[in-house]
This record gives sequence, C-alpha cells and structure tokens, in this order.
Amino acid sequence: MLPMTTLVTRWCVVLLLVASTVGCDVVTKRLAAENLAGFPAQSFLGDTLRLSYAENAGGFLNLGATLPPWARMTVFTVAVGAFLFVMLAAAWRSGWRRWHTIALSLLLAGGFSNWVDRLGDGRVIDFLNVGIGGLRTGIFNVADVAITVGVALFLFAESRASRFTNITH
Repeated sequence: MLPMTTLVTRWCVVLLLVASTVGCDVVTKRLAAENLAGFPAQSFLGDTLRLSYAENAGGFLNLGATLPPWARMTVFTVAVGAFLFVMLAAAWRSGWRRWHTIALSLLLAGGFSNWVDRLGDGRVIDFLNVGIGGLRTGIFNVADVAITVGVALFLFAESRASRFTNITH
C-alpha cells in the first residue's frame, strides 16, 4: 500500500489530467460546432491538417453508425459507460505505477468526454483530419487523441514492465 501523500498526489494528477483533457475536448468541440458546421473544410500546413465538422453516430471511424438506434445506445452508451467504470476501478487497484496511471487517466478522460457527448443526442463531434496526399486519417477529436495516446502509453508501460520483470527473474 502506498503512503497517503502518494495516493493523494496521484489522484490529483489523475483529476488534473482528466479535467484538462475533458475541458479541452469540450471547448474544441464547441468551437468546431460554432465555426466549422455548414462550411467547407479548412486546410492548413500544406493540407497536412484539415478542419471540418462531422457528427459521428458510430465509434472509431464511424463503425457502428448504421446500427439501429437501440443497438448504438446499448453499445456506445451503456457498454462504454460500464467499461469506463471498470477502467476506473482498474486504475484504483493498479498499484499506481506512474505511466500506467497516466495512460489510464488519458483513456478515461477521452472515453468519458465522448461518452458524455453520446448521452446528449447519441453523436460525437469530430473535426480534425491529418495526412499527406491521399494518405489521411479519419476525422477525429481531442478525446480520440487522448484515447490513442493513452493506449500507446499503456502498451509502452506494459512493455517496459514486462522487460524489467524478465530481466529481474
């Protein structure tokens, strides 16, 4: 068990990461709705970055958008909400390894922010697209970036932890 000051410090880091990520996502989605909806895409940095408004009724890359409304509600609201709760419990019980904690915080923040959007009308606002020429990403938002970075950090932390465990045994 970690000392109380360490637990408080780590929970403060979690809350700061979650609050700042959710806040940034909410603000950028509002700005996208106000400034991009109904307008053509805007291109920046030699068309490496495009800003365009899109509403996503599905998940990653709009997967599941054609499901019936009851199925989308079940998958993207109920199941994702349960998954976020399980992740929060996992973060609480994880032993508070630094990089795992940061990774889970980013995953929770991005997942929570998109989940809250879905509670409203079942859709998430996306507005970012990056690429070079014909090689482009799908349209995404700040919450999606947090989820992606969280997954990458978690995998990185796991690979380091397993490498360290293999060296010490």
